[in-house]
Amino acid sequence: MSSDLERSPGPAGKPVANDYDSFAEAYAVETESNLINGYYTRPAMLDLAGDVAGRRILDVGCGAGPLLAALRDRGATVTGVDPSAKMLDLARQRLGGDAALHQGGLGGDPLPFPDDAFDDVVACLVLHYLEDWKGPLAELRRVLVPGGRLIVAVNHPFVYHLIRPEGDYFATEQWSEDYVFNGQPAVLTYWHRPLHAITNEFIAAGFRIAAVSEPPPAPGAREAFPDLVTSPSGHILCFLFFVLEAV
Repeated sequence: MSSDLERSPGPAGKPVANDYDSFAEAYAVETESNLINGYYTRPAMLDLAGDVAGRRILDVGCGAGPLLAALRDRGATVTGVDPSAKMLDLARQRLGGDAALHQGGLGGDPLPFPDDAFDDVVACLVLHYLEDWKGPLAELRRVLVPGGRLIVAVNHPFVYHLIRPEGDYFATEQWSEDYVFNGQPAVLTYWHRPLHAITNEFIAAGFRIAAVSEPPPAPGAREAFPDLVTSPSGHILCFLFFVLEAV
């Protein structure tokens, strides 16, 4: 959830939820260097990934490809998959026409890759769009080599409790928010899970939890966004990050 983005007023005829094709360019522009994506989520994912030189990495939900490009710049062999055709067009513009990009997602057909195809998978702000995690996590486990890593960022479950106190923290519940990306209104719909449900899903799918992270934004965030980074520690409460090992 991009909490530093302006919320739309939610007029009649608002956009369809999660229709990234309808706001792909606006989303890509807005999230290139904003606080939540540019200074927080992508740096945190890269820090958790560490030295990726020579590793085969799949970015599930790669969007316009900024994380994919950063991993490639660090020496990884990268592949991207995303359900949005327009997002993939933007990723090709960023990465080049020969980039290994595929249209698809985790909610339907199997991923178009053989078993044990990747050393790492990154799923950055993807799983919280899905009601069912069992099938998608099994598919991600399938394409990972034994001992491979799944690096995940999801909505922090406690944020749901803070911004929707009428909801049930301990239930799996659907909720939506209105946004404005670079002047264009959009609706994003998520599935909240309590912390114990998130971790239990990972373990049941055959992963070992190697790390749980609530990192601060990257250096310079407080100076760039003084009205948003206000805690004494410099931390912001937004997403929860995991490194999972395929066992």
